[in-house]
Amino acid sequence: MSSSTIISAVTEPGVSSFTSFGYRNRPPSMNQLRNLSCKTSTPTIMQLSINSLPLTQKVPSLIDLGTKRMEQVKRRSQETLLNSSDPIKTLKIIDTIQRLGIGHHFEEEINVKLGKLRDWDFSEDLFSTTLQFRLLRNNGWPTSSDVFKKFLDKSGNFKESITNDIWGMLSMYEASYLGAKGEEVLEKAMDFSTAHLHQSLQHLSPDVGNLVARALTLPRHLRMSRLEARNYIKEYSQVSSHMPYLLEMAKIDYAMLQSMHQKEFAEISRWWNKLGLAERLGFARDKPAECFLWTMGIFPEPCYSNCRIELTKTICILLVMDDIFDTYGTLDELILFTKAIKRWDLDAMEQLPEYMKISYLALYNTTHEIAYKIQMEHGQNVISSLKRTWIDIFEAFLKEAKWFNNKYVPTFQEYLDNGVISSGSYMALVHATFLIGDGLSKETISMMNPYPRLFSCSGEILRLWDDLGTSKEEQERGDNACSIQCLMIENNISDENVARKHIRRFIRNLWPELNSLVLTTTSLPFSIMKASLNMARTAQVIYQHGDDRNTFTVDDYVQTLLFTPSANY
Repeated sequence: MSSSTIISAVTEPGVSSFTSFGYRNRPPSMNQLRNLSCKTSTPTIMQLSINSLPLTQKVPSLIDLGTKRMEQVKRRSQETLLNSSDPIKTLKIIDTIQRLGIGHHFEEEINVKLGKLRDWDFSEDLFSTTLQFRLLRNNGWPTSSDVFKKFLDKSGNFKESITNDIWGMLSMYEASYLGAKGEEVLEKAMDFSTAHLHQSLQHLSPDVGNLVARALTLPRHLRMSRLEARNYIKEYSQVSSHMPYLLEMAKIDYAMLQSMHQKEFAEISRWWNKLGLAERLGFARDKPAECFLWTMGIFPEPCYSNCRIELTKTICILLVMDDIFDTYGTLDELILFTKAIKRWDLDAMEQLPEYMKISYLALYNTTHEIAYKIQMEHGQNVISSLKRTWIDIFEAFLKEAKWFNNKYVPTFQEYLDNGVISSGSYMALVHATFLIGDGLSKETISMMNPYPRLFSCSGEILRLWDDLGTSKEEQERGDNACSIQCLMIENNISDENVARKHIRRFIRNLWPELNSLVLTTTSLPFSIMKASLNMARTAQVIYQHGDDRNTFTVDDYVQTLLFTPSANY
């Protein structure tokens, strides 16, 4: 395929993308898709009154188009995908659908098409080969990275001739981020494509250069899916050869999900205000919107509405507990608090200060309410497992408080092992497993003790991004040493910027392990694999501004995703 043909092929449905891995080990059957998929009928449009929103905002006007128009454009899009017979065009249509955020409507159709293309040989075509690899692996089809070896020379290095294909290089770069631990050819592909894309920037047109620069800043595999959908809707609308009905469907779907998110956030706000923790405890963080942004990232699919609401509640309470340990409680009070939580008995709170009694009761009641809902929906009693996650968090908080009180600086690994717990990573993913409830059984519950390495790996990425984003403020307050300071002391590093580079490299090296765990773990449902990936992705969105002031803030993202109508496109 010539370069001009490649450019034409890419711009018709849009430059390729991916969101998250699919099923492991073997292609999913149609029954599996029906059982595990979030793809249901078109979401019901949820009209919000102005008074129900925490901010004075109007529901996006696209909502008024209704489900009838959605079904029309959905049918056209489905026909286009199913009737496509050209392999390259089919791959690009799939890529566009998933990047626009409407892949949950076409999961069966996408897997049927990928099943037919899994063994297609694109020969020496770099763009098509890497796109095929990325889409297959991204959607759970067994895919070997050996397909990249056809682009190596006799010395085992990538051929210099492929650097003339900018779209192929960009596609190889994006595909390389799906690499698993030990896939050396994908490590080489990442380094090779990154270096040459950087070198090519000054020679590219402004439009293409912007696409490449954005990819180099943040590859698609690491992006939060709802933000990616919103950004790509705008980008795709400016492609002259875009498919109008795909674009229209994406806009309607985005507006409908935004309306759903607004209603969810209104419910969370009512719960939070009624709980009264922020009002009664003047020192506690009052950030339900930030907490909800986390769950929008972890559970982007529309079918997980209840999961978003319930997990947001636990994160709101987690922030309060963190503030008690970090900024308000004395060490003696914190020891008493931890002992009371370990007893998990309302009588245990009688000896606590009033502010701790209020917090204890909020945590206890909310956890039991969530456990009750899981029991009713999935038929399993999970209170012991939920309780354990909170006990572990309190013990981790207390350990950090003792470190601070004793002026003890832990080793980097000692800090990280404890920090994964205190960050709430295990709490969030255990709750997510039970709230989603896919195949929930006593066996699934038993897998939460000890916590799966999948959760640890995702949690380490979260913890390290947290430190990159909040270290400066915490050090100004005189808080505990974080991973950056631990690394500096342990390795005699005097420049904090050097230590930050080490942390970013550590995060980069964790991603291949996380990818490997998603590909090889068979004991947990696919939905939990996605949640683990999404938690790591969302961590960068939440904390990156603290590490790089040129990026958007959390408030920017909340305003964009919740309250800025997609009709503004």
